[in-house]
Amino acid sequence: MFKVLIPAVAALGLVAFTAQSRDVAPELEAEGVMAMPVMEWSVHHEGALAKLAYGVANSDQLALMVTCMPGDRSAVVYGDVQVEGARLTQASYAVDPLSGGEAEESRIALNDPSLTGLAREGRMTVTGDAGRFQLSASNEERRLVRDFLAYCSPSRT
Repeated sequence: MFKVLIPAVAALGLVAFTAQSRDVAPELEAEGVMAMPVMEWSVHHEGALAKLAYGVANSDQLALMVTCMPGDRSAVVYGDVQVEGARLTQASYAVDPLSGGEAEESRIALNDPSLTGLAREGRMTVTGDAGRFQLSASNEERRLVRDFLAYCSPSRT
């Protein structure tokens, strides 16, 4: 039981922190206060599989990952938070690619307003144990999201 609770509590703290702050003020950093890890959007490819992730760069600290293959009409969502409006498939898997534990998978249409809104406006509403909040994307991250959606688009095949 503790093997599941400890990572879950750590992930909730990470998600709650991200919803409130993205970094330490320069004046505090000058006083020796350590900067907290910044969570950001990134895109990765594993063969033909594309992964849109929200987490700490160069780490396994991810709050959300969306995956798809070229030509898909929908994407698979994993993580400690779920995209608001995503449809749960009710399937459990032995290994979650984020936590290594058991996971439930949800699917979301590639043209869903939550994904297209992230690409267009830089905001995505998610829900989790910490409640409902928005993840944001910079202009560069919005371009990455648009590239991800174009890569997976059914018109690509």
